[in-house]
Amino acid sequence: MSIAASIRSQLVPIRPEGYPFIGIFALATLILFWLWEPLGWIGIALTIWCALFFRDPPRVTPAREGLLVAPADGRISMVTQAPPPPELGMGDAPLPRISIFMSVFDCHVNRSPLAGRIERIAYRAGVFLNADLDKASEDNERNSFLIAAPGGSIAVVQIAGLVARRIVSFTTEGQSIAAGQRIGMIRFGSRVDVYLPVGGSFLVALGQRAVAGETVIADLRVAQDDRNFRVD
Repeated sequence: MSIAASIRSQLVPIRPEGYPFIGIFALATLILFWLWEPLGWIGIALTIWCALFFRDPPRVTPAREGLLVAPADGRISMVTQAPPPPELGMGDAPLPRISIFMSVFDCHVNRSPLAGRIERIAYRAGVFLNADLDKASEDNERNSFLIAAPGGSIAVVQIAGLVARRIVSFTTEGQSIAAGQRIGMIRFGSRVDVYLPVGGSFLVALGQRAVAGETVIADLRVAQDDRNFRVD
């Protein structure tokens, strides 16, 4: 392998949606250098951050029917019961819900938790509260996916955050998807909720870090038990 090929193999791919933003940051950096050199170095740091924000690293997804993998990188911020978004037509009864909060330093490419078929995609405009708040699930801008699978239908909800202003979907209604497949992204700080069928088993705890497409967050084939977690 050549040196150039070796370097390329170590670089994390960047989503095409990020190139305009990276270009704007790079141009602003040149202007800052022209105004005052110390500001230019701050611009370089921000440009690197922007590139990292739009990174899209490959992931290795566990493959077994019934397993749900994390749809997003970030921190498990809630494990609770809540009604799913009404626009998905899943009823008003509370369902098990896992929420993952993505900071501005996390990868923001979202992935499908399991293999299935996208029955519905529903966008709803809203406000831009801090995505870590519980009421953000109801009030914030969101994009919801209803995914039908052999173990039961689940919902994946992209929720815009305090600084997020754009939710992007990579999929369409009626499309079949694989577990860990990219389904969309949210720009600049946000949250993703996953609603499970009744009877699934949570496999994560509050505060745990999740990796999209890799961390197993639930099992639809195992009944919920009194699982405990230890914090070191």
